[in-house]
Amino acid sequence: MSTAAPARHGAPPGPRSYAARSFVPPLAQALIWAGAAGVLGLWWHDTASVVGAGDLLTGAGRITGLLAGYGCAVLVALMARLPLLDHTVGTDRLARWHAAGGRYTICLVLAHVLLTIWGYALASHTPVVDQTGTLVLRYPDMLKATAASLLLAGTGIVSARAARRRLRYETWHYLHFATYLAVFLAFGHQLSNGADFVSEPLARTAWYALYLGVAGLVGWYRFLVPVRGALRHRLRVAGIRHEGPGVVSVHLAGERLDELGARPGQFFRWRFLAPGLWWTANPYSLSAPALPNLLRITVKEAGGHSAALARLRPGTRVWAEGPYGAFTAPTNGPRKVLLLAGGAGITPLRALFETLPGQVTLVYRARRPEDLALRAEIDAIAADRGATVHYVVSEPAAYSSPLTPRALRGLVPDLAAHEVYLCGPPGMADAAKRALRGAGVPSRRIHHESFEF
Repeated sequence: MSTAAPARHGAPPGPRSYAARSFVPPLAQALIWAGAAGVLGLWWHDTASVVGAGDLLTGAGRITGLLAGYGCAVLVALMARLPLLDHTVGTDRLARWHAAGGRYTICLVLAHVLLTIWGYALASHTPVVDQTGTLVLRYPDMLKATAASLLLAGTGIVSARAARRRLRYETWHYLHFATYLAVFLAFGHQLSNGADFVSEPLARTAWYALYLGVAGLVGWYRFLVPVRGALRHRLRVAGIRHEGPGVVSVHLAGERLDELGARPGQFFRWRFLAPGLWWTANPYSLSAPALPNLLRITVKEAGGHSAALARLRPGTRVWAEGPYGAFTAPTNGPRKVLLLAGGAGITPLRALFETLPGQVTLVYRARRPEDLALRAEIDAIAADRGATVHYVVSEPAAYSSPLTPRALRGLVPDLAAHEVYLCGPPGMADAAKRALRGAGVPSRRIHHESFEF
């Protein structure tokens, strides 16, 4: 199933360039590693010599403790929702960095605990169990540090893939806030017991600056900016429209919405001030270009929160945090673009489909024809702007098509010359990326933003 019409340009997509997306991620990583090197330099500066096994273990404990403390600050900074990082690195990639860094940090915390206890036990010729009791009960702020270690370990357990699959998104999200408490509890321990801070005023000042700076970013971007936006834009539900089986569009009216700078492909975290919904903010993409007084999201039922949106009443107040995400097209983008959508992944691609300039092809995959949400307006956009649309469904089999290089080249003959924007369920997205690479599309030209965070 397909539609086509003569080509013309859409609206310009926005100011971000591919150059910014290319240099900001490695620059951010370089700064993180430079900070880690500075932490190691602090240990080196304060260590005159290492004598014996006790010193060796205690020194290793100091190093892992310093790196764990630094890692905690970095982890919180990655989730502070800084617009520069979010719009260039991408929310999903930041979440992956955060998850990987979290695993390393928890390992560093555990290594710090074990190495320090072992080193002190060797140096004082005390059994490990007795030394553990002495450190925890007699050293300043050690009870707080113990609680922080347990909280971090617990957060790591609930964030493991097997455990997270069994938790609702909202439950996991709020359990994750335990990391803030853990970081707060551990901070005092670092300054009161850390040999590198006790006698080094400059090091203490730098550590305070690091943690207070990160706290300031979190307070500003995750709390004050959303509250200010809610008061200024006064969003409310304007109407609900059923688009297909289990799919609804929520129209949201507000004031001065053009000031948000929302671009096609981006998403907000939406908090609907209705019973059962007000306490959590879930991410949903814009399904149409933003207007000065109107936004729209289209949501497929996939849990309690998304299902409840169909029952929202007009006039319900809404808080929106964002816009977020780097799944957008810059002004210096390519002239040939393929949009590859699977199921609910059509949402951000629908907005891009209307606004991207150049030659645009949309491939929209779904299970059944009735699952092709927003099809009427997609066809209207295709006819108006001259784009090509291919609908691929699993049922009936006559319209099915596998996600293989050959099948994709059959739909888009010059596929290797296209920039590709991909959005769909994880399994479909992984298969599509393999097929696209097999068809000759370089990985750097495959843009995919996962919403599994």
